[in-house]
Amino acid sequence: MYSMLFVRCLRKIPPMSKSNSSNQNQKFQTGKNHRHSYLKPSGGRTNLMRGPVYDSIFLRDSCTCELCVDPSTKQKTFQTSDIPADILAVKELGPSKTSVTLKWQNDLPGYPESHRTRFPADTVNRSYADWQSFQRVKQDERVRWDQEKMLEDVKYIEFDDWMHDDHGLFAGLQMLDTHGLLFLKNVPPSEQSVEVIISRIGSLRDTFYGRTWDVKSKVDAKNVAYTHQFLGLHMDLLYMANPPYLQLLHSLHAKAPGGESIFSDSLLAADTIRNTDYASFRVLKNLPVLHHYKNDNQHYRFERPTFEMRSLQGLGNVRGASGKYARNMMDYVNWSPPFQGPFIFPNGDKKFREYHKAACMFSDLVNSESAIFEKRLEEGECVIFNNRRVLHARRAFDPSKGSRWLKGAYVDEDVFRSRLRVLTEKYDPHGALQNSFFLR
Repeated sequence: MYSMLFVRCLRKIPPMSKSNSSNQNQKFQTGKNHRHSYLKPSGGRTNLMRGPVYDSIFLRDSCTCELCVDPSTKQKTFQTSDIPADILAVKELGPSKTSVTLKWQNDLPGYPESHRTRFPADTVNRSYADWQSFQRVKQDERVRWDQEKMLEDVKYIEFDDWMHDDHGLFAGLQMLDTHGLLFLKNVPPSEQSVEVIISRIGSLRDTFYGRTWDVKSKVDAKNVAYTHQFLGLHMDLLYMANPPYLQLLHSLHAKAPGGESIFSDSLLAADTIRNTDYASFRVLKNLPVLHHYKNDNQHYRFERPTFEMRSLQGLGNVRGASGKYARNMMDYVNWSPPFQGPFIFPNGDKKFREYHKAACMFSDLVNSESAIFEKRLEEGECVIFNNRRVLHARRAFDPSKGSRWLKGAYVDEDVFRSRLRVLTEKYDPHGALQNSFFLR
């Protein structure tokens, strides 16, 4: 036997918001039928089966009182598996009728009889609204862009706003979340500036290139980026199990002619292939591609498909940029030709031909003139881009006519997501659920 709690939340009761704070005074009444206890708005209909059902184990697991979540560490003090399968929720009415208070029969061992779990009424309403939203069609909020679109949407943020104004920081992180590309202006001409910029997000990613690194022409370079040659569209460090999520490039010297930076949205190309040649799309999402780095006493290698998908089964459909429903959403794109390793196929295996066709299609799309956004980074400018989505390249430059020096650094996705979630909860609390779910 197990117990369930019904919560009847009418559609006319929306989630809490600044403009709807009166819901804090929403009156609730309780009752029981022959099998269940329930909660409903005062005066509401009693057709309980139209509301969501909350299992007693789920409710007990959701308790956030000081006995269940340590006030100092904010960490849970029990395991879900510790909850007895026959635990029973017995509902009490809060003194102001604006909360649900539960006491427990057959609670976890060691908990006193006085243990209570309290859910504010607005939390119950919001929980139901969130539950309903998961049943509807989901929207991938990332904006696909080509040259024309990015020229309209490109965002430049002052260094001082980034550093001293949380609104400015939030606007920048949102742009990185939706478009994957952002520029900062008037950055101080210091080698430490890129670290200072990252300090507003969190910690930087250290690699064998160092905590930060210099992009300038070198003799006997160990990486094509450290030459003056043209560098085609690619992503960094795909030969690692966890490639960096954000890349920063701060322009310290920009005296050499040439060297323009080029960016292209891989998601737009992936969507185009999915909608026009699904057989090629299937090849790129299923066939692993090896990327490796073996040089300068280092040897890294990792295999992953070009299109890396995230399954959303059980959580409703996703509406992608194409407007079609899909059970899978594009998570990352992996494309780095300079570091691609050899394929190993049996003789005559047609898979390589299929991959070649699909790769040619993808390359043509991301390199098309209409797809690329080109900008010369002037001194004092810093570009930040999503290394798991936005491809970057560089035109050749002439080091004999002046210096070109960029200071680079990386940030992991967990660090970026953490800061974005904190600021979303602060400035856009009702966008926090969708943001953290869809875009990690």
